[in-house]
Amino acid sequence: MMATTLLLLLVLAGSGLFVAAVLGVLGYSLATFFSPFPLIRGLGEVAWSSSADFVLVAVPMFIMMGELLLRSGITDSMYKALDRWVGHVPGGLMHTNIAASAVFAATSGSSIATAATIGTVSIPNMERFGYKPSLFLGSIAAGGTLGILIPPSINMVLYGAMSDTAVGDLYLAGLIPGLLMACLFSLYIYLRCKFDRSLAPNGERARWTQRLRALIHLVPPALLFLLVVGSIYAGLATATEASALGVIGSLVLVIVRGRLNLALLLRSFEGTVRTTAMVMAIVIAAYFLNFVLSTLGLTDAAVKWVGELGWSPIAVLLAIIVLYVFLGCFVESLTLMIATTPIVVPIIVQLGFSPVWFGVVFVILIETALITPPIGMNLFVVQSVRKSGPFRDVVMGSLPFVVLMFLIIVALIVFPDLALWLPSAFAASRA
Repeated sequence: MMATTLLLLLVLAGSGLFVAAVLGVLGYSLATFFSPFPLIRGLGEVAWSSSADFVLVAVPMFIMMGELLLRSGITDSMYKALDRWVGHVPGGLMHTNIAASAVFAATSGSSIATAATIGTVSIPNMERFGYKPSLFLGSIAAGGTLGILIPPSINMVLYGAMSDTAVGDLYLAGLIPGLLMACLFSLYIYLRCKFDRSLAPNGERARWTQRLRALIHLVPPALLFLLVVGSIYAGLATATEASALGVIGSLVLVIVRGRLNLALLLRSFEGTVRTTAMVMAIVIAAYFLNFVLSTLGLTDAAVKWVGELGWSPIAVLLAIIVLYVFLGCFVESLTLMIATTPIVVPIIVQLGFSPVWFGVVFVILIETALITPPIGMNLFVVQSVRKSGPFRDVVMGSLPFVVLMFLIIVALIVFPDLALWLPSAFAASRA
């Protein structure tokens, strides 16, 4: 039945159906053909219990933060300010793309929003200054993946809710790997452009007075990050309450800039509702699928089967990573996370791995799915923002960054404290 489930998932994912419909049809099909009980009658209870999870309230809040920052022009100012500091380094605006993605990721929590926002701001500059499209577009798509690793992260909220893992610990665990990944991306761009000057023009070095004046535009996202993440670790708010504080902070920033008006609010509300409705439809369908799988005994069977293989924990982990790399080429990242977390996490815990550590590895694997053809969402987002030009440019420019992500995963396997040190140190300080 496990093989049937996987095959049916791939067939439905390639059928062009909406993601929520794919998961719902898969759950209904398994319940109809393999269960002697009418499991479909449990859909109402599953939908209510999954939607009523307090942790998931953070999802629309973080989406709203990103919408407000984008539509108020704060992101555009932030991008220009970062360019003052890194625009003259070999690679020019591509370093700005990575830095801006990291900063925006620390406030929006969404990879797709990060890629769309930074792409909207930066792609006109690519054409204006004569950058080679492939690497430039790849830096935007890859930079967008930082949105679900650097806290706050919507995907970590979902992983925490479905694996019963503390979101605060996940945020701390993702901080060092996220910053390390951003630095590795920039180092790769620097080396490529250092040895191939045709990839990027020589950027002008801003005067120190210009750089210092630009810092004022980096203060708002920094304050917002401190408000959201700082309130969690100061013990003043849960992750959900901190997300609400983030929305209030974003509104204050919009008011200070003099951009608050009814049109901006309506556009932000509409964008938030659309994205939240999509995410929650997937969550409800995935919870129903997981309910069916658990009732049929597939989850327990998977854990038992792995235990009977006699493989070492590292061998099983590597097999899981290979499976996710394969699935990531065909299944949308959010679907992949929600549909597989309840199955994979019990296996990981039984093998002796920390669910917090695996959450970081898992999120990086999901990130690779965002820029892996043919279904990589960030690839399509960047291409849609670009509007014209071959899609191949985005794909080829993103592939080297996939390799860099795997280097981070290898580093986490060899040095697990890259993810676990901060949560452990924080727990020790609170003891």
